[in-house]
Amino acid sequence: MSDQTTDLSLAYIFHHHQLLVDENFQLPKVEQLASDLVFRSGDQIIARDLFIEEDIPEGYQLVPIRQLIAQWTKIQFEQASRALQLLEWRRNHKFCSHCGHETEVHPREYAMVCPACRYHQYPRVQPCIITVITRGQDEILLAKNAKNTSNMYGLIAGFVEVGETLEEAVTRETLEEVGIKVKNIQYLASQPWPFPSNLMLAFKAEYESGEIVLQEEEISDAKFFKFNALPEIPISGSIAHAMIEHVIHNKKMPD
Repeated sequence: MSDQTTDLSLAYIFHHHQLLVDENFQLPKVEQLASDLVFRSGDQIIARDLFIEEDIPEGYQLVPIRQLIAQWTKIQFEQASRALQLLEWRRNHKFCSHCGHETEVHPREYAMVCPACRYHQYPRVQPCIITVITRGQDEILLAKNAKNTSNMYGLIAGFVEVGETLEEAVTRETLEEVGIKVKNIQYLASQPWPFPSNLMLAFKAEYESGEIVLQEEEISDAKFFKFNALPEIPISGSIAHAMIEHVIHNKKMPD
């Protein structure tokens, strides 16, 4: 990997959900290849996959993209998130979903085009709701995901289903996962989330009624915690952390 900057492109190079960076969490500069995804052509920024048989260049390391939330600015993380999602979209649409023919990369748009039937496949975003639920003046509902092996507690979240509003998704997911009803649902903010290609839509709501009953395949534990006695919560930079800070300390949600 050359140190010269002439005709080099800043590169998002991923291996699964890990990104190649140096010891200061800076991106490498590389010669552009024909197979690269041109992420921002005017600024010479590209994205590509690092395959298992390729060596990691000296002075660089693979870092989980989640870890970079705390190291990078919001803009930097969202740009990396976008690069990762575009790579995953291109990787998953090598064949036409209509006729099965191998697709080609559109020369100007983010589109995979079928040369046989001309069907265009564009990147898709999966909307997910995430909800911070309060009870009274000093309690917050936190839940532990059944797949989470740490002691971190987060918020109720889930995919929006076909034919429902965002508010209906909040009501349904909360009832399904922890068995309670909520009221006064209000939109807060949104965050792109590349696992694999989600848009997190944040809401706050108030407890209305019911006892906590866990959906055990999704949630291993859930309870109302006092504001001054929280367990381990999601890291700073995540929308979940910002939501918790918003309801407990009245902090402004990030733009």
